[in-house]
Amino acid sequence: MHLDSIRNYCLSLPHATEDIQWGNDLLFRISGKIFAGMSLDPPHSISFKCTPEKFDELIEFEGIIPAPYMARNKWVMLEHLDALNDAEIKRLIQNSYEMIFSKLTKKAQAELAEQRKSVAARKRPRRRPEKLKRS
Repeated sequence: MHLDSIRNYCLSLPHATEDIQWGNDLLFRISGKIFAGMSLDPPHSISFKCTPEKFDELIEFEGIIPAPYMARNKWVMLEHLDALNDAEIKRLIQNSYEMIFSKLTKKAQAELAEQRKSVAARKRPRRRPEKLKRS
């Protein structure tokens, strides 16, 4: 995957935001909590959270290591963006997003769900009443 395609995918997830931190790392967040991070400096890398089982599986692959400073929380780092195929990277990012979302407080989850409904209602086109036929 390329930087732009990963960025676009991460930002397509509901309520995802981005910012740059720690020098030149692009971080993706949900309600202030990081679900993925990319190095903007070559060689580009990406980190995200995994289940303990997936963490153990992934670190056996060449080019995938326990994420520095976050390995204890079961984060992995792909040392280069082609360490896995595009579909697998997207699936893993989605899983990370869902794990982070599930750890948000119930209040934060409810607020995000309400915002989502509000945005969807504004985007929904209004139906025009059909003109009545005259007999």
